[in-house]
Amino acid sequence: MKKLLKHLLLILPLVLFFSYWPTIRLGSNESMNFELSLPLIWLVLFDLVGLITLIREHTLFAWIRHWRWLWLLFPMWLTLSVTWSLNPVRGLLTVGILWLLVFAGYAIWSVRDWLDREFRTKWWKWFFGSTLVACIWCITQCVLDLLGVSQEYSLMCDGCTYQMFGFPHPNGFAIEPQFMGNLLLAPTMAVIWLLLSGDWQNVLRRQKVRSSHHESQTVIHSSKNLLLATLTFVYVAALFLTFSRGAIYAFGVGLLFMLGFEIFRTKAKARNKTLKQAGVICGIVLFSFAVALNLQGLMTELGPTSDSYADGVAKVLNHLSLGIIDIKGTNQPTQEDETIEGEPANDEYILVENPVENSKKEEPIFSGYVAESTDTRVRLSGAAVTVWSENTTNTTIGVGLGGAGYALYNHGLSPAPKEIIQNEYASLLLETGLIGVSLFILTILLVIRVILKSLGRGMLLSLLLAYGVSLVFFAGLPNALHIMLLPAAILSIIPSLAVSHQTKRHRLS
Repeated sequence: MKKLLKHLLLILPLVLFFSYWPTIRLGSNESMNFELSLPLIWLVLFDLVGLITLIREHTLFAWIRHWRWLWLLFPMWLTLSVTWSLNPVRGLLTVGILWLLVFAGYAIWSVRDWLDREFRTKWWKWFFGSTLVACIWCITQCVLDLLGVSQEYSLMCDGCTYQMFGFPHPNGFAIEPQFMGNLLLAPTMAVIWLLLSGDWQNVLRRQKVRSSHHESQTVIHSSKNLLLATLTFVYVAALFLTFSRGAIYAFGVGLLFMLGFEIFRTKAKARNKTLKQAGVICGIVLFSFAVALNLQGLMTELGPTSDSYADGVAKVLNHLSLGIIDIKGTNQPTQEDETIEGEPANDEYILVENPVENSKKEEPIFSGYVAESTDTRVRLSGAAVTVWSENTTNTTIGVGLGGAGYALYNHGLSPAPKEIIQNEYASLLLETGLIGVSLFILTILLVIRVILKSLGRGMLLSLLLAYGVSLVFFAGLPNALHIMLLPAAILSIIPSLAVSHQTKRHRLS
């Protein structure tokens, strides 16, 4: 069973990328869809194997020691809140997945001492290799969409095709580009950290360098850094291609924090080298953005729409900057907007007077920054705070886990009970109240406490911050299993690196 548990942990990075394809649809009701995905199936199987393994190893209740029961306060409160939830079915399913995640995190942490160097090397290769495959698929998706391949085969979501902006923005095997971009955060942060800190020696290679020649070690060092730099370029470019502002903003904040953290903690003698590496990384990120920007412009030029390369580039800059950068006047109202306002569209006259002109290429739906996507999030977050502050009960204990949709709908603030608050913090505040938010903060502090003892604390803190920023743009933690599972897995993989690093320094001294 121990061997099976390790194999399941090994394939975790690959499984997570298949977050929404394939899925097993089990039906729906007025407030939610019932679906099974590969990550959920993996989670149940991993917990089952982990439970049997920990029982055999007599470590099932090791969490009782050293105040570890504090970790259970937040999930216990969420469980209790189901009893007064406006949507108990959704609440029960949500808290069930949450407990599976809690136990999976404990199981992953418990097996860290069983993981040898060879396994850790394989895990990192699966991690980075799976991400590379997912990035290649994203590019393939764009090509398939431009060629007119059916969404049934390209797996593009409805809002991802070239009809939206004139160029496609891939969602991979996820439900939408934002989730795909979010899945790229952990591997991107990890590979940049390795490139910045030089800890590739303890992570990527299978065995120690036997040659004592400095020249041989330099060649290996250069080749590994070249590999890391290439992976960084591909990951960041794919992240920009998703066109997800939430994921891109989160990456930017996390990257700046990591660079600052690593530079600050580096000793003065070695700080110049760290600054040089940080400059190289910033150059790679900017180059990746430039390549992605040009690809989006090129796809616009070659695509079926009437937009040009310049139109595509202008739309990218306009949308990502929330309408601030407007190099081609892309914020002008479209014909569709004018029609909605009650005035006839020019195409109506062209259709009658000049049929030849009517045969031109189709127009993309959006001409630039889509303010509605931001306004909807702000409106729903504001509505959540309004309902939360309505009375003392809501303020203190909330409307119950899973009840946010019904709470907004009952107050006439959303069109249907299925509507979710696209801000995890506002959703948590409304559903669990001040008590739930306080326990959530306690859990985050416990996570930070563990991270600070890790060799990769700079990367993990940056990832935690990036995930925190991304949660402003969407809600539904149980759907984003990677936010809980990947940090736990990385924490379990990295600790031996500290031992290896210290041993190496001791040997050299």
